[in-house]
Amino acid sequence: DIVAALRRLKQEDGPDLLIQGSGNLIQTLLANGLIDEIRLMIFPLLLGKGKRLFGDSAIPAAFKLIKSQATGTGVIMATYERAGEVKVGSFVTGEPSEAELERRKNWK
Repeated sequence: DIVAALRRLKQEDGPDLLIQGSGNLIQTLLANGLIDEIRLMIFPLLLGKGKRLFGDSAIPAAFKLIKSQATGTGVIMATYERAGEVKVGSFVTGEPSEAELERRKNWK
């Protein structure tokens, strides 16, 4: 049982556990809350529909950007660490407009 084995490993002292390029394993780890940090490399290419990184079985979790860098070729490297529970509206960058406040009032 990979999930039980990884839970045991996470409790032990030792080096960080890393996975690289395994879309199937990451789905299992996300579904069981076993990912503490995500490092993404985003390439400015469109090669088809691709694979979903965050599938339907992933449990909601908040992540905080702790490091990012853009290369001269447009590749974005971003590191996110786990940041607890999802906070609704936590993506908002400023105070809501009057129109947004009105929309929220009418939505209730």
